[in-house]
Amino acid sequence: MPKARDGVKWTKPELGLVEFNGDKKNNICLIEGAVPSMTLVNDFLSVLYEPNDPDPSRRYKAAYIAHMPYDDIKGGMSNIGVKERRVGTTICATSADGLSWKVVGDRPANAGGERFEVSSLYRFGDFYYSTGQLLSPWAWRPDGSKTGRTTLAFRSPDFTTWSQATALAYSRPGQLTNPPVVGQQEHMGMGLWNRGNVLVGLHGMWQDAATKPAKGESWNKGVHIDLGLVISNDGVHFREPVPNFKIIARGEPGAWDDVALLQGHAFVNHGDRTMMWYSHWDTGGNLKTMEIGLATLRRDGFGYLSAQEEDNDSEFITDFFELDENETIHLNVSGVSPDVPLTVELLDRRAQPIPGYTTTISTSGLRVPIEWSKPATAGRKRALRVRYPVGSQAHVYAIYLGGQETK
Repeated sequence: MPKARDGVKWTKPELGLVEFNGDKKNNICLIEGAVPSMTLVNDFLSVLYEPNDPDPSRRYKAAYIAHMPYDDIKGGMSNIGVKERRVGTTICATSADGLSWKVVGDRPANAGGERFEVSSLYRFGDFYYSTGQLLSPWAWRPDGSKTGRTTLAFRSPDFTTWSQATALAYSRPGQLTNPPVVGQQEHMGMGLWNRGNVLVGLHGMWQDAATKPAKGESWNKGVHIDLGLVISNDGVHFREPVPNFKIIARGEPGAWDDVALLQGHAFVNHGDRTMMWYSHWDTGGNLKTMEIGLATLRRDGFGYLSAQEEDNDSEFITDFFELDENETIHLNVSGVSPDVPLTVELLDRRAQPIPGYTTTISTSGLRVPIEWSKPATAGRKRALRVRYPVGSQAHVYAIYLGGQETK
């Protein structure tokens, strides 16, 4: 449980909760449960903090992979003819302080169903969701043919009971072509950031080795993974804004992160920057490093809208939204000036301009307010049209309603 004030320099506190190698001077968190093998975190622990949960003991929630023996799984587990002594199970746990945890129930969330290598946990709308990876024979392409690792999602209304019906959340473009691109797979679901009306996240862009590893070498030697950008508007189905775009690419040969990158639930806006943490996996099996990397962007600078042709004007229209009483709209924008401003119009439910609600933006900044001549009516279906004049160099990174950008 490392901690940091600035997100860059981290320390490991001595928690004194779990004895390891004869003493408790370590930063190991305590997980308790009725079944010992459920308390052993094998991979990809994700934490969700809900400070407003009415039950203080549930304000921290976690999901992680435990590779449990079949005999330990109450409720059984489908193996679809695959002979394994242990199986990847999804374990949920709750905590009051994020340090001492209790496993939810006496069986995995996916008990009675199929294996599931969970890698994320989030709440969106009325449900809790998790994404993770599976491959054939537990997952298939839409036409029923075999697939490599792909992202599935499953959900719960209460964090206790999880539906066993999973949804196909995302496959990489090459996995869906006919025939599929050889060796292209989707690694370990999504690392996600809930921004209110949209999920933004990272996914693992797995590519098999060009040649099969020699006998005696690690089975995945030569596998490379970069991190791509995904978004979702419903919490279930994901898409890449630019297919196969590497938002965090592997390092140059010899760098600490030159083989395979791993995403996590690790995003924060701090000052004028968006910070994203990731880790590294040495697929050759040598464990040459266990370091954590930090990638930074302009605040919410995942992408922007700009004019493509300098000698033409241009525009975009947002999706519809509703304003609360006295709620202000802000732009994260650069490249504007009094000489070359943006024009912003408030539109009605039929995307037509509302008289009296046209203004200009002539300053750049992370949180530039849109100021109308009179207050906008709350509770109505509205949209924005943003117009770029000829010669505009403006970049619009984000549009915020109220305090949305502080998350």
